[in-house]
Amino acid sequence: MIENYYDSLAPFYKFIYRDWNASVRSQANALDTVIREFTGNESKTVLDVACGIGTQSIGLAKLGYRVTSSDLSSAEIEMARQEAYRYEVQIEFQVADMRQVWDIFQKQFDVVLACDNAIPHLMDDNEILQAFKQFYQCTWTRGCCIISVRDYAELEKNDREDLIYPRHVHQTNDGRIVLFDIWRFDGNYYEMTTYIVEDIGRTEAKTLVLHGGRCYCVGISTLEELFRKAGFHEVVTIRNRFFQPLIVAKK
Repeated sequence: MIENYYDSLAPFYKFIYRDWNASVRSQANALDTVIREFTGNESKTVLDVACGIGTQSIGLAKLGYRVTSSDLSSAEIEMARQEAYRYEVQIEFQVADMRQVWDIFQKQFDVVLACDNAIPHLMDDNEILQAFKQFYQCTWTRGCCIISVRDYAELEKNDREDLIYPRHVHQTNDGRIVLFDIWRFDGNYYEMTTYIVEDIGRTEAKTLVLHGGRCYCVGISTLEELFRKAGFHEVVTIRNRFFQPLIVAKK
């Protein structure tokens, strides 16, 4: 299950980024600009439905937004709580499936957020539409939903061939930690495995292998159409403003 993958990844999640603390600041600034552009300066509340360890939630809270955050991984939620305490921000955290956020929270927010390519963990268009309908119900009138996704159209996909996607190399007090992914494509899906290598200078390095399960190579145009089917009246894709393409759907 995908939550098991993220539970195991949680202690190493920061290493996905070259500089996690810098990303907390830069991503929040980018999202704040987009929120103001599409909803004006009055937006104050955010529901982050795929918060991970708090990368976007914490940065937005530091900018003054009132943030509620959820994720499927209980380990990542616990780490997010610890990081929010370290950053001295107040955030309400909850373990929740993004396909059930309206059922769970029963509240509306100025902005509903799902970053870091969280949506392709849903396995088909019906599951994505189910989630988008929940996002719609959680969004105030004249508010918006923002997601960030990979553009799978730009990837070279070779069925049944293992492809390596490097992450980063981080220096530690004892040596270094190396992260990379192996993806095996199968049509519109791929199996993802993350390798975390802890090299402390000995003959053998400790390697943690995390199987992330299948992901859906859903196209951006499909996501735009599913947002419209969920009820959002204006859908725009923004490139070169965030580390992934942003899709903004206004209610």
